[in-house]
Amino acid sequence: MKKKTIVWIIVSIIVLALVIWFIASRNKNLEDVEVPTNEMTATVIAASEGVLTVQDRNDIIYTFNDFESDDVLEAGTILTLSYTGDLDKNTELQTASIIKCAKLDDSDVTNMMEDKSVFSAFYKQAKNLLDKLSLKEKVGQVLLVGAPETGQAALLNENPYSGYILYKRDFEGKTADQVINHIKSLQRVSKIPLLIAVDEEGGKVVRVGSNLKLTGNEFKSPKELYDAGGLSAIKTDTIDKSRILHNLGINVNLAPVVDVATDPAAYIYNRTLGQNTDVTSEYARTVITASKGTGVSYTLKHFPGYGNNKDTHEGQATDETSYDDIVSKNLPPFIAGTNAGAEAVLVSHNIVKNVDDKNPASLSASVHNLLRSKVGFSGIAMTDDLSMKAITDDDALVKALLAGNDLLIVTDSTGSIDKLVKAVNNGTLDEKVIDKAALRVLAWKYYKGLFETK
Repeated sequence: MKKKTIVWIIVSIIVLALVIWFIASRNKNLEDVEVPTNEMTATVIAASEGVLTVQDRNDIIYTFNDFESDDVLEAGTILTLSYTGDLDKNTELQTASIIKCAKLDDSDVTNMMEDKSVFSAFYKQAKNLLDKLSLKEKVGQVLLVGAPETGQAALLNENPYSGYILYKRDFEGKTADQVINHIKSLQRVSKIPLLIAVDEEGGKVVRVGSNLKLTGNEFKSPKELYDAGGLSAIKTDTIDKSRILHNLGINVNLAPVVDVATDPAAYIYNRTLGQNTDVTSEYARTVITASKGTGVSYTLKHFPGYGNNKDTHEGQATDETSYDDIVSKNLPPFIAGTNAGAEAVLVSHNIVKNVDDKNPASLSASVHNLLRSKVGFSGIAMTDDLSMKAITDDDALVKALLAGNDLLIVTDSTGSIDKLVKAVNNGTLDEKVIDKAALRVLAWKYYKGLFETK
């Protein structure tokens, strides 16, 4: 063998050895690199093979796919989760991956709600009361029910609802004393103070305002008020209206409508201010600020903005507003109202395609994540009426709670308590989901001072 050939073989062997060493060293270094991880504490909402859905301290709901655990995780279990990747707080389904989870005892988490909550000072009182309630009574606290035409007190005897919504027929032809005495009779029947609510928007939608013997003057629509006297007229109207409602015993107004609508042809237009985002935001702030101290809580609606959609009383409606427009045009009035201290937000039944194209907003965790994260709202999230034709789910009550609502509006209340109790008993819904919603509702009632007058 020639000398040059021998040298070439030796050099080749050395080069090959160096390449193998380099690859092995590189792989070892890669193995030594730790993938950045993050941690959060959350409560299990649902767990099935390969899928985990949890809710964090800020009420944001996350769903992880390809999840593996040696433990059986039941709804209500509190976990510390270690994960890689970034969480998207504005949607439910995540691309981040869970790499480890550990169970916590309930005692390790003193409060799953952030201190920033508008009702945080009243959680302890609410928890003390919650612990004394039966499952049926706790379920009742998450239901705001349309009052039947007759037998309102009798129905409350059998069904411990959180409160009633009253309608035009409950005020027609009655004197103030008759209304006052009737509401007092309902409060006497209930073990826990009732929410007594009305839709008193003014203009097209009035309840008490349909009877001028009770109000003295018509409640004008927001647009009429604004056109006549700007935000000053809105403030005066809110204070005057609140005084009338409070004196009658009404403590919740399902208003104002803070949807941005500038198209007169839109279904919701006549119930709105009819102005752009900036002016509507000031309207929301003005109403909430003026309502404080009046004894009447106001409700921002219809989250995340109704848009130019058809009437969801009559069927399903799909909102195709772009995500960017939702954030920049529809959400600011809700943010302004929240920053002014809004206690309640009502969520619409529109299918908001660019947030969740499968579920009505009221049944969508992704929509509620927007409310909690983008808006920063920590009060009562309530559904629009689940008896409306836009809702076709047989299990809408359960889905509404799992989506993040605290209070469910039902005007067709037949069997609503029984359905939720059954869902808890058969494992479809964990009792801790009921507990969390009921806790917030009870804290709201303490915040409102309702127990002081009981």
